[in-house]
Amino acid sequence: MPFTGLFWLFVTLMPLVFLQRLLHREVQAVFLILTRNRQLALGLFSILFFPGVFLHELSHFLMAKLLRVRTGKFSLIPAALPDGRLQLGYVETARADIIRDSLIGIAPLIAGSLFVAYAGIIRMQLNSLWTVVAYGNMELLLAGLRLLPGVPDFYLWFYLVFAVSSTMLPSESDRRAWLPLGLWALMLVALALFSGAGMWMLQNLAPSLNSFLNIIALLFGLSLFFHVILLLPIMAVHRIAARVTGLDVK
Repeated sequence: MPFTGLFWLFVTLMPLVFLQRLLHREVQAVFLILTRNRQLALGLFSILFFPGVFLHELSHFLMAKLLRVRTGKFSLIPAALPDGRLQLGYVETARADIIRDSLIGIAPLIAGSLFVAYAGIIRMQLNSLWTVVAYGNMELLLAGLRLLPGVPDFYLWFYLVFAVSSTMLPSESDRRAWLPLGLWALMLVALALFSGAGMWMLQNLAPSLNSFLNIIALLFGLSLFFHVILLLPIMAVHRIAARVTGLDVK
């Protein structure tokens, strides 16, 4: 059985990370050009992504409580960091072991993926479009896209999926425990292979892992779809606003 899950995971995740950052930069530029006020632009940006930020920070908080890790301040007030990055919210948690720290860090991705799965697959039925893309049938894809606005509450779910998927990726601080945990996992896999369990793992664990990775890739692909759909219009608004006002943000 070909191990395609890892391939599709990278094919969808890498563009999603790039487009998320690009889209955020374009949205901030539009708000800053139109308002000419940094604080107001920051406020509008935070309001636009508030549903996603709320779910992101709430998932950190609930995972910490579930794992019995002490929590501190919980904030949804945006702030500009000294290095120029924008912090839309945060939850203070005590340091724990690498497993609990990793689970707390990945909680937004879990919660966001579950929401994207519910909204995108169940409410909007976008999984059928993923199948069409996989087979490369562009005519059928365009026909499906034209039918999407007819889905009940389509624009509400579209906005919510965009806001959540655009803020669900773990931040640098969320990933602080991933490296040591990953090294431990690699050591365990290496020991298993050295002990002769490689064929058993390939036959019994690889199919389940491959299916899991394909599901995650599907959810990242849905998130990527929303970013692609919105990027070009927002970039166009940026260019028009810059030309009309004579101002631009690089």
